[in-house]
Amino acid sequence: MDTINLLIQIPPHEIAYLTFILESYEGVATMRTIDPKKGTIELAVSPHQREEIKEILKSLADEFPIRYLSNL
Repeated sequence: MDTINLLIQIPPHEIAYLTFILESYEGVATMRTIDPKKGTIELAVSPHQREEIKEILKSLADEFPIRYLSNL
């Protein structure tokens, strides 16, 4: 199965919150913290979950800044 890897940067104090949000969507993405001090996160997303993760991140962008370091 192919996986899309998305790199984003968020405020470091929001990492735990993002973890909880993604866990509540069971299976939409696997999250890995690359640099906790900078808030750099890698999301592994299956292609069929692509639109759902886009919507989740779009919604979260109203709560805190999300900088995309790669394209989804």
